[in-house]
Amino acid sequence: MSLAKSPWIIHVNCNSCNGCDIEVVACLTPLYDAERFGVLNIGTPKQADIMVVTGSVNYKNVNVLKNIYNQIPDPKVVLAVGACASTGGIFHDCYNVIGGVDQVIPVDAYVPGCCPKPEAILDGVVAALSILENKKKGNIKGKEVPLKGNEVPSNA
Repeated sequence: MSLAKSPWIIHVNCNSCNGCDIEVVACLTPLYDAERFGVLNIGTPKQADIMVVTGSVNYKNVNVLKNIYNQIPDPKVVLAVGACASTGGIFHDCYNVIGGVDQVIPVDAYVPGCCPKPEAILDGVVAALSILENKKKGNIKGKEVPLKGNEVPSNA
């Protein structure tokens, strides 16, 4: 695996209980030290390679998620962390929840668990690296996800 630069990630919290967010931040602490692999958590999508999403998608944040996704340059990888980001989790039946991240944007890798351990999240990032490398070699580009004006259905 040879990347031209270290992978930079952007963490997006859609609607989580913050359990997964705490574990994502734990990956950056000296105990797990993801930065030793060159992984940086950055604040702007325009410099990111990997989008780490926690929490289920709801009608209030769907356009924010799409907007951040569209700002990440190609090639990009989306990593859904936790049960909520993967399927909607315990919130899947709530009136305002659309579901997992893959209901809105394409997801390349999933990290299961509620909440997943930092080791599992780091494994997911490593899996995302190989997907990113393959996308770079194949010049695979993501599709722009269109924003909609009003995502709330009439029965919500």
